[in-house]
Amino acid sequence: MSIINEMRVDFLSVPENEAFARLLISAFLLPINPTLSEMSDVKTAVSEAVTNAIIHGYGKRLGFVRMRASLSEEGYLSIDITDNGKGIEDLHQAMQPFWTSVDGFERSGMGFTVMESFMDSIDVISKTGEGTTVRMYKQITSSARCAKEA
Repeated sequence: MSIINEMRVDFLSVPENEAFARLLISAFLLPINPTLSEMSDVKTAVSEAVTNAIIHGYGKRLGFVRMRASLSEEGYLSIDITDNGKGIEDLHQAMQPFWTSVDGFERSGMGFTVMESFMDSIDVISKTGEGTTVRMYKQITSSARCAKEA
């Protein structure tokens, strides 16, 4: 599997950068001509992962969120969203629908569930006091590649 494109960007953990991350991943995917559904799925999953990093990883303090993405010739997309925040104490509990680590805040607790439903798979690596990486994968069918193979 050969990588045809890769990018990495660090941005401040402010809510406005959630939209920046969505735009960035869109621009990264555009050259391979994903379907509208694929593009929407990826943008939604990135949005959830970045929001989790900002709200749950850093809370009220500032830090940096790193987004790294790679795309293979075969259309395999890999995206890592990483924070150096507080980490997740109980990963199993955090992955449960409707669970949230922020009391008194209007959060649905569906972030990981949303990511899992829009991507082919996700892995979460977290260490308390050191941060979290959400690694997401999706096969992009690419209209251009499908037409070329036909």
